[in-house]
Amino acid sequence: MTSMSTNKPMPMPTAISAPFWDGLKEGRLTIPHCKSCGHWIFFPRRHCDKCWSQDLEWKEVKGAGTLYTYTLTRVPTLPDFADEMPQKLAVVELDEGVRINTTLVGMDESEIKVGMRVKPVFDTAHSDGTVLLRFTAADNDFPAHIDSTPAALAAASAAQADAAAAAVSKRQVRFDDEAAMKALVSDTYSDWSNQIVVDQELINEFAQLSGDDYWIHTDPERARAQSPFGGTIAHGALVQVLQSRLRVALDFEVVGFNNMVNYGSDRLRFPAPVPAGSRIHARTRVKAVEKLPKGMQMTLEIVTHVVGNERPSVINDLVILYM
Repeated sequence: MTSMSTNKPMPMPTAISAPFWDGLKEGRLTIPHCKSCGHWIFFPRRHCDKCWSQDLEWKEVKGAGTLYTYTLTRVPTLPDFADEMPQKLAVVELDEGVRINTTLVGMDESEIKVGMRVKPVFDTAHSDGTVLLRFTAADNDFPAHIDSTPAALAAASAAQADAAAAAVSKRQVRFDDEAAMKALVSDTYSDWSNQIVVDQELINEFAQLSGDDYWIHTDPERARAQSPFGGTIAHGALVQVLQSRLRVALDFEVVGFNNMVNYGSDRLRFPAPVPAGSRIHARTRVKAVEKLPKGMQMTLEIVTHVVGNERPSVINDLVILYM
């Protein structure tokens, strides 16, 4: 699998905490246990925070517990978390008595109750194998192991988009039927397309091809230190070009023409950045249809968003001439 680059902060294990993170990679939840007084400890320390003994051992626990408290965040703390909105931030108290900061998955907001029983979910969140500990309701039929890497999520969306496209019954509209063509104009957008991961490797390739190698796109270290976006972002032109790889399931097909010409863009805007490692998807609507001496002209508005972000990253009014 191609390595993914993401601006999302990932855990940085220390010598003290490494056994915890290594255990998660193996699908096990381990926490320190004091051999002197039997106290369970979290976060990991070199000593027991009850009796101060340094005679500790790592022991595996089942991860069953109760929801101590939670909060819903609807504004991402970083743009990279837009695909997780609303985040369900939580504190879970394990049956062993320790409390762990975490997030809830596989649950609707209405299902979350303080005091409810929960169970662990091991989430592979990065292509380097980093696993995050999340929780879901104890009675929830939800996998114990999930893969939320950008590549895995994009692949799942592609399968869903293909299935949706196959299920759509397309009506055929002749290009020279002015009334039928104008009836396609709508304020309603299509369903979302498949998703594409815009990783650092793709951004670097576009920078080399286009010659636009400005540091805000190509230097992750400098961008983390100096960029207002907290990391590198994709070129607006790259995101625009990627629209051709986003498959939108339209419910109509224009037929009967001899030639179709891409006339360019009537409007092109880049309202929001696309952080490296983000997933993007798009939806469309027919914005205008005009009969011209050369044929029938359609303006198709294509809006591309970072998954979870309500503000579009690209607005492209694509003009197509059917002849």
